[in-house]
Amino acid sequence: MMKKTLTLYLFMLLAVPSQALAAWLEVTGQAQILESDKAARNNALEDAVYQAILYSGADASSFSHLRPYLSQERSEYQFSGNEVRNVSIVKAKKSGGNYYVTARIDIYPSANTCHKIQYKKAILISGFTLTSPQHAALGGIYQIGDDFSVMLQRQIERKSQSFVVSGITRVPFRIEQPNTLTMLAEDYDAQYLITGEITDLTSTVDEKLLQDDQYNRQFAVTLEVINGKTGEMLLQKNYREVAQWPFSRISQVDTKSARFWQSGYGQAVQRTSRNMMLDLETTLACRSSLPEVINVFNDKIQTNVGRIHGVKQGDQLRLWHNAAFIDQQGISRARMVQTEMTLTVERVYDKSSELSVDRADLAASIQPGDLLTKQITR
Repeated sequence: MMKKTLTLYLFMLLAVPSQALAAWLEVTGQAQILESDKAARNNALEDAVYQAILYSGADASSFSHLRPYLSQERSEYQFSGNEVRNVSIVKAKKSGGNYYVTARIDIYPSANTCHKIQYKKAILISGFTLTSPQHAALGGIYQIGDDFSVMLQRQIERKSQSFVVSGITRVPFRIEQPNTLTMLAEDYDAQYLITGEITDLTSTVDEKLLQDDQYNRQFAVTLEVINGKTGEMLLQKNYREVAQWPFSRISQVDTKSARFWQSGYGQAVQRTSRNMMLDLETTLACRSSLPEVINVFNDKIQTNVGRIHGVKQGDQLRLWHNAAFIDQQGISRARMVQTEMTLTVERVYDKSSELSVDRADLAASIQPGDLLTKQITR
């Protein structure tokens, strides 16, 4: 795993009426030198900025907008319309096959970013399949699809601001299978479903005259994100990395081991999972989280979100009746009708919560399957 050094300086913006807190952070990012010094410098700088964003509580979805500019070789970067305002390179050095970049980063975190006013949204991950299993013969890494799914789960659980993982399923699903999608989303209380394929694990040989041959290996993967309630495709994207394969041509490599994940190739795979997580933040962070009513007992309502989603005692939510219908072609259509009912969180559990209704005379109209949206207080 990468090691970072971070020094924090904070000062209060007294002239700003909102409770904004600006932060100067000095961060050292690290990356292995694989393809070139330029690529390693870029990865190390991205690492520094990414760590600063997470540490300060700024919006991680903004990172994707910064990356194209950070790839330019400059000593200073200035941004407008972003929580990250300025990035200055303090020093850069190479040591032990790694590139280190220390940057001073000026961040103005906003109190109203989507991840701070929404509950975390639940995601179900499918095991990533291999398009061509024969590509995995070098190293015998036939389980890399399953292990990549676990790595993506860890990235989301440890670093994501807007999502939690409700589970990993071995049941394959595609967008052409609406009944399977709905069933899985309901079984796992998942708002979104993730699936994908590893499409390329091929390698090329860089022959050396006086040294051992060097293998450079591809890691290409597709990502599909589907709305679990409507079956709508929300995101399709391809990712590709290439890195040195440091293991013997005849060795069998365990893709669950630290030896694999700490290698240059394993770190490239980790970087792919991080970029996937960041694209989820960019694409879906500002979509409403939709807690669902799962049980009604007298005037007490139980919902399928709890402490891990960010629910707190005293939160207020607005109720929407589920009025789904079947159209003339026999296709199920989602339709939600907003009510005037407000519900207040009274008890919070890890994955569920108990709510009371502000108007007890209307509680009888609430049914399992109705949805809730968090009321934004300012």
